Amino acid sequence: MYKLLSRCFFPVLLLIFCFVNQLSAQTVVPLNDNVKQHIFEYKQVYCFEDTTGQVKFNPANTTSFDNRFTENKEPTPVTKNVNSAYWYRIKIGRNTNTKNNWLLEFFDQTIDSITVYSPNAQNKYTPILLGSSRLFSARFYHHKNFSLNLNNPNTGEAVYYIRIRSHHSVNVIMVLRTVSWFISYALDEYFFFGVFYGMILVFGLYNLMMFVAMRKVQYLYYIAYNISIGLYEMCADGIAYQYIWPNNPGWNQYAYGIALFAASIFAVLFTQSLLNLKANAPGLYKVTRLVIALRTLFFIACIAINNSWFNYKIIEFIPLLLAFYSGCYTWAKGYKPARFFVIGYSFLLIGFVIKSCIALNMWWLPVTELDYYSLSVCFITEMLFISFAIGDKVRILKNEKDEAQQAIIKQMKQNEELKDNLNKRLEEQVQERTKELVEKSSMIADQNEELRSVNELLQQQAEEISRMNVLLEKDNIILHNDIEKVTHDRVMSAEVDFEEFSKIYPDRETSFKFLSDLKWETGYACRKCGGTHYGGGHLPYSRRCSKCGYEESVIAYTILQNTRIPINKAFYMIFLMYSTKGKISSHKLSEILSIRQSTCWAYSSRIKKAMDAQKKEIKNAGSKGWSKLVIDNSAD
Repeated sequence: MYKLLSRCFFPVLLLIFCFVNQLSAQTVVPLNDNVKQHIFEYKQVYCFEDTTGQVKFNPANTTSFDNRFTENKEPTPVTKNVNSAYWYRIKIGRNTNTKNNWLLEFFDQTIDSITVYSPNAQNKYTPILLGSSRLFSARFYHHKNFSLNLNNPNTGEAVYYIRIRSHHSVNVIMVLRTVSWFISYALDEYFFFGVFYGMILVFGLYNLMMFVAMRKVQYLYYIAYNISIGLYEMCADGIAYQYIWPNNPGWNQYAYGIALFAASIFAVLFTQSLLNLKANAPGLYKVTRLVIALRTLFFIACIAINNSWFNYKIIEFIPLLLAFYSGCYTWAKGYKPARFFVIGYSFLLIGFVIKSCIALNMWWLPVTELDYYSLSVCFITEMLFISFAIGDKVRILKNEKDEAQQAIIKQMKQNEELKDNLNKRLEEQVQERTKELVEKSSMIADQNEELRSVNELLQQQAEEISRMNVLLEKDNIILHNDIEKVTHDRVMSAEVDFEEFSKIYPDRETSFKFLSDLKWETGYACRKCGGTHYGGGHLPYSRRCSKCGYEESVIAYTILQNTRIPINKAFYMIFLMYSTKGKISSHKLSEILSIRQSTCWAYSSRIKKAMDAQKKEIKNAGSKGWSKLVIDNSAD
């Protein structure tokens, strides 16, 4: 009985083990000529994360290396940690009877580094290097995607190991294709790329012509937006790397970030201009300006601090939602051009959500060509509806202009009628007024004749008054001269106070002029060379010899030389000393002139000395005797 049970139990246990092992084993993808392409997914891909980035592939010991791999749980594998290297394993069932050549292709063109360990006929592995960090010319197929040929010398399973590392999160979309289908697909793909970028170019040229015709800055914003979108799509599709900078792979690290920044900024600026937010929604206008400023600061930080921050593409959701909300808000307020704007941005929002779900590994289906290029399709749809919005705005502006012209024409007709009525009334009033003026003109003529006779009489009286004024003017001049003469004679012949004396010599200028006339009344002669020609000196009323250049001041060689008291007070002191014949005391002079007694004593002593020296000259000099004391004859 035991032998019977053992014979039955062990075969059943072996079958169960084989069945369970088959359920958990990695699925082998066969080469089938009836299937042109196959996208790897779920159990067909095994993977593990190398957090150190140092794990090396050892072809001699693949058994221990295979133990690291676990089943892929996602429809499309995604690299989440930029500091890690990710290993993937796929199994392909080779078939010598296949009539096609096969290749392995990677969809995501932004992967930095791909190393594929491909088995050959002797089951030895050859590393094949791919990725956007390598020169484009190093690729076997000059195609935007990464592709490599599959060796198919034997039957059985071929295990391929793929190591991927990138500076940002990428979707690892691996596709098995026949070479013929790859060529056909590539031609169709590049044709649709040409259509896509051609439509962007057409939209740009259309808006350029609109700008030339309308001179509205919104068209320039939209042109810049289209160019930025085109450049971003070329970066994302690998077209830019293939045709613009094939020998500069470093641009692949951040060129897409620059294009995406420009697209966001110009999209918000275009939204402001097209929807006229400054007038229709001032609050939203301020918010859009704030978003532009913050997005610019983030862009500067990405450039200056860390280029990997460009990977946070989800930040573009903020300006996109703001533009969409602005369109909905202005449409709700009755701004009609916003309707096509909202429809266009609805498509763009859908494409952005699909692309974000794929990037964040939230897409529940395997990624196909349609999903991968969904954002591009939505861009074209959005541009189409935005063009409708621009045309709608132009149409509305044209209707408003026509309505305004009709209103102007109507108003001009009303103005013309009012003008005719007003002219008619004015003509009637002019006729009535002319009649009144004719009646009054005769009265005015009589009054003019009377006024003319009165004017003649007034003219005669004016002439008589003029003659009297001339006579009075002559009398005033004579009287003024007499008063000045009397005042001068009184000053020169009697003891007067300083205030009255100052009327003749009120200031330093008048005193210097009097002194100059007195000093050189007989003519000028230079004391150095005897020259008689002179010019003005640096000091007031001084004279400079034209021959030798010697300059003589007006107070030099006079009793006033080196005198520190005001010159008119010095004149008055000389006058008092002369008029009292030197008998006035220095105390009295100090009281009269408000000068210190010692100064008055020193100066009066000098005057007495001059009086003694010139007794004969001043004896019969009369009123001008005091002025003779001014000139110091001893200097001669």
